[in-house]
Parts: sequence; C-alpha cells; structure tokens
Amino acid sequence: MSKSPTPSERERSDAEARAREKEEQAKLPYKWTQTIKDLDVAVPVAGNLRGKDIEVIMTKTKLKVAIKGQEPFIDGDLTHAIKVDESAWTLESVGGGGKEVSIHLDKSNKMEWWDAVVTNAEYKIDTSKVVPENSKLGDLDGETRGMVEKMMYDQRQKEMGKPTSEEQGKMEMLKKFQAQHPEMDFSNAKMS
Repeated sequence: MSKSPTPSERERSDAEARAREKEEQAKLPYKWTQTIKDLDVAVPVAGNLRGKDIEVIMTKTKLKVAIKGQEPFIDGDLTHAIKVDESAWTLESVGGGGKEVSIHLDKSNKMEWWDAVVTNAEYKIDTSKVVPENSKLGDLDGETRGMVEKMMYDQRQKEMGKPTSEEQGKMEMLKKFQAQHPEMDFSNAKMS
C-alpha cells in the first residue's frame, strides 16, 4: 500500500510540475492564457508583416494561424468548441519593432478549463491545478445568481440570529392560517 505524500513532498512535486509545464509552454510558437469564459492566444510575427499576410481560419471546432505560404503556427481541432461570432483576431504592434497576431476565443462552455488550445498541441497543462479568479455575481446566469444571493441572505440571517428565507416563508403561512382561522388557539404552536 502506498502512503500519501507529505504536504512538503506534494508542494515540491507541484512546484516541479509547474516548472516543467512553464518550460513546455515556452517551447510553443505562441503564448496563451484563459479565464473560465474565454481564451487568448498571442503569436509573435515579424514587424514587417501586414494583416493581408496573415491567414487565420476560425470555425466552431478548428483553428489555423499562419503566415500565408508558410507552415502554420497552429493548425488543429480546438480542445473545445468556441462561439465564432464572439471570437476575433487582430495584428498588433509590440515592443522592439515586432508584431503579434492576437486571437480572442469565446468559449461555448463557460464552465470548463482547456488543457491546450488545440488537441494536437505538443504540450498540455494540468487543468486540475488551475486556480480560477474570483467571479462576480454579475458573471453568473440568472438562475445561479438567484440561488447564490438566497444562500448569502440566509447565511447573513443565521449569523444575526434571524430566520432564514425558508423559515420566514413558514411563519408567513402560519400567519395567513391564523388570520383565516381566528377561532383556533395558536399560543402553543411551534414551527419546525
């Protein structure tokens, strides 16, 4: 039976994995970053190139980035689907006289991390180690936002020793029942 690694062994192992991952990603002909909602790719190119020299083909499931007539920097199936109408690319000047092709990909599924831009990428990242940025309530869909707000309200009520929204609902029902039945004695009624 194998024993679990100690916290320091796990920390060292994670640091080694991060260093290896960083080294592998540095070997790619592009840099990429992601949030839970989108992914950005930057491909460095020569400063004398213009937009018409660049070939970018984006579909829901594929991406190709190349200088016309040359081997592509990226060419393959995307790890996951994107929203093509919400995705775009530009050619931008960067320091040192160079340029970069900046590609913004809007993820179709806003609840998953990508381990690579394309499935045939030479190197992949360990998505289980991704630490997401804090999200804002405004980023959530209506139903999820309502549920989170209710949970936050109930938590605040409990901290102040006040009834939660569910308990308030039960008390309202009891009040209505009492109003409809004034002949009944509710002095010993308990809510559970």
